Amino acid sequence: MALSAVALHVHSAAADPVADFYAKKPIRMLIGFSTGGGYDLYARLLARYMGKHIPGNPTILPENMPGAGSLRVANYLYNVAPKDGTVFGTFNRGLAMEGLLNHSPGLNYDATKFNWLGSITNEVSVCAFRKESGIATWQDMLTKPYVVGGTASGADTDIYPTVLKNAFDLKLKLITGFPGGTDVGLAMERHEVDGRCGWSWSTLMSRDRALYENKDIFVPIQLALVKHPDLPNVPLITELSADPKIVAVMKLIASRQTMARPFAAPPGLPADRAAALKTGFDETMKDPDFLAEAKKLDLEVMPVGSADLTILVKQLADSPPDVLELASKLLQEPK
Repeated sequence: MALSAVALHVHSAAADPVADFYAKKPIRMLIGFSTGGGYDLYARLLARYMGKHIPGNPTILPENMPGAGSLRVANYLYNVAPKDGTVFGTFNRGLAMEGLLNHSPGLNYDATKFNWLGSITNEVSVCAFRKESGIATWQDMLTKPYVVGGTASGADTDIYPTVLKNAFDLKLKLITGFPGGTDVGLAMERHEVDGRCGWSWSTLMSRDRALYENKDIFVPIQLALVKHPDLPNVPLITELSADPKIVAVMKLIASRQTMARPFAAPPGLPADRAAALKTGFDETMKDPDFLAEAKKLDLEVMPVGSADLTILVKQLADSPPDVLELASKLLQEPK
């Protein structure tokens, strides 16, 4: 009897409170975009595997919450979501710097205070145009008129065209307000817009590879800090100007590509649950079944961990004032 009591006490003391918590509660994963786009594909893939790497093996329930280029999700996570580890989400990679640039109306968070879980990949994005537009090179972008589609003021699909237009006086018109990247792609197919800037290369390859391989679309520039191996002869956004200040702004804007597919939880979580989510994310990035399905879906996996993502957000917050000032100016949408 006494031995049984001791055994029960030892078992109770050794119980994992994180496992006990998650064994009884599912986790909501909020996706700041409509279904079918790159963020949605990556998020749903993560949701299928991450639960088994969290103590208690909770079910992770993906939930699309589009709105304002995913600003709705960022604000919700920061201000409304329970701070107990039962909610995390993914939103536009550029939203970590939007508060620094005074660009997104309605932004209501401090990016340095999120619990950054990590990013599934370090991404390269591109500008891409259907062949009928006549835009195949950077020189074409500099000299010809064209229309691109966007989703919202804080999204890559709006940020990149606006910065490029203002920095290089392009004859570019942006039509924004599409629910997601998939909808911009459909608008290209219907010839409502000529192209899109801020199209993730991995998404293009996983969903629309034939368009590129059949030369139905052309890619004049890469929106990243490092060239993708598939695009050795396509110039980077940082190679388009000899002006050091413009180059610094382009580096600042393109640094969002390192974040690529970020996942974050609200600030103020219990430390043990925040650690469990971060470790669960890291372990999922090494899961053979996760990697096999990602390969099957043509989704690149080049993960950026929680610590590196947190450092990057802090570095962005510490950017030189003159670079932030010029970036803010170039982000102003033409009236």
